Amino acid sequence: MGPRDRWKPTTPSGRVFDIKRYSIHDGPGIRTTVFLKGCSLGCLWCHNPESVDPRPELMHWPGRCARCYACVAACPTGAIAKDAEGAVVVDRSKCDLCGKCAEACLYDAMQIVGREMSVDDVMAEVEKDRIFYEQSGGGVTLSGGDPAVQPAFAEAILDGCRARGLRTAVDTAGFSSNGALERLASKTDLVLFDLKVMDEARHRETTGVPNGPILENLGKLAAGRTEVWVRIPLVAGVNDGDENIRRVIAWLAPHEAIKRIDLLPYHSGGLEKARRIGKEGRFRRFEAPSEERIAAIEAAFREAGFEVRRGG
Repeated sequence: MGPRDRWKPTTPSGRVFDIKRYSIHDGPGIRTTVFLKGCSLGCLWCHNPESVDPRPELMHWPGRCARCYACVAACPTGAIAKDAEGAVVVDRSKCDLCGKCAEACLYDAMQIVGREMSVDDVMAEVEKDRIFYEQSGGGVTLSGGDPAVQPAFAEAILDGCRARGLRTAVDTAGFSSNGALERLASKTDLVLFDLKVMDEARHRETTGVPNGPILENLGKLAAGRTEVWVRIPLVAGVNDGDENIRRVIAWLAPHEAIKRIDLLPYHSGGLEKARRIGKEGRFRRFEAPSEERIAAIEAAFREAGFEVRRGG
């Protein structure tokens, strides 16, 4: 067994990279959002680049470093060292993700992103805010990454929430096969479905995958019983043009079950995190559309009969 094999998930456990409480942008009410690791897309603008790889990753925050060098001493492979100026540097080719540097660091400058959790572990976390869900009409949202990358784990969490009377939502990029999304949809109260670009070539260029399977899955979910909200990340020069917006509206219009559109203007926060995991070369800086342009897009969707929200 190689050093990374020990991270392979086993059901009913899975890999989580974050749990955010008091979330107000991932479905109705106050929610706890559980971020699962792994995504089938490689969006160039991704705001959670640490979510894409299903395996754990080392995140290094030099600004937090106190130069105590406890991490250097703890590293058994020599992956962490100090350079000529005394700064801590990471040779990722030597790192086996043992986590000893993160354990030794008192300042959270070294973090392993992606931890194995059981369904019971997750339930213990999300139960802490039950009173807020009940008062606000909120609940638990599975996000990522994409929960469809860990379908058995995601289904088990949804089953656990349903057994406890907690309402749920699933946030997905929609690129999945073998009925995984339909099974998740059958176990949740709401699907938050990300729709990026309608042009096939442009979609491949900016996300790494075709959009045919995504649109097919969205059509299937829209024909089902679970409520679906479509979420559109707005990236200037990529998908904010009139042609793309017209094509989105034309595609969605026949699906009467889809009534709400969430517009998510681009922000560059993911770039810093990409640098911290050593993958800055895989992502690009973009810009959000202007306020005037976003308002025009909102108006176009409202004129087509959709409820439109900015944010989630």
